Amino acid sequence: MTIKTRKCTPDDLGNLQEISHETFNDTFKHQNTQENMKAYLERAFNLKQLEKEVGNPFSEFFFVYYNSEIAGYLKVNTGDAQTEEMGNESLEIERIYIKNKFQKHGLGKYLLNKAMEIAMDRKKKNIWLGVWEKNENAIAFYKKMGFVQTGAHSFYMGDEEQIDFIMAKTLI
Repeated sequence: MTIKTRKCTPDDLGNLQEISHETFNDTFKHQNTQENMKAYLERAFNLKQLEKEVGNPFSEFFFVYYNSEIAGYLKVNTGDAQTEEMGNESLEIERIYIKNKFQKHGLGKYLLNKAMEIAMDRKKKNIWLGVWEKNENAIAFYKKMGFVQTGAHSFYMGDEEQIDFIMAKTLI
């Protein structure tokens, strides 16, 4: 078993779009309407939007490979790219998604550790993320990894307002 990461470039937009659609859909389709899922996927993961995000100097995407196959990805944000104003001492984990067939292989923990490593390398004091209040498995995982709930914010899935818990961890 070999696990490694690689930073995404503009040349990866097609693969990034494909894995974004697959993993988000697999994770949330059972708890949301088809219409809201379709609207969100079209807005969040169209090629123009992904190109804008990959090109943002304050955002980075990383593919995780399991035995040389793309198994998932990580997106981190600093500065103005953060989805909430958390300041320059914070790094946001905006997305950690693993394909279904690669779950339960430690890849989520691997990517979370990668995000913490990036934050520490950049002398960030805090790392934070938003997680849907109904995503109990993810909440339990983040708590196990030392994150605590510090707030909440709205997240729109199509026309439905949902609540994301903001969870954070102090690094320094």
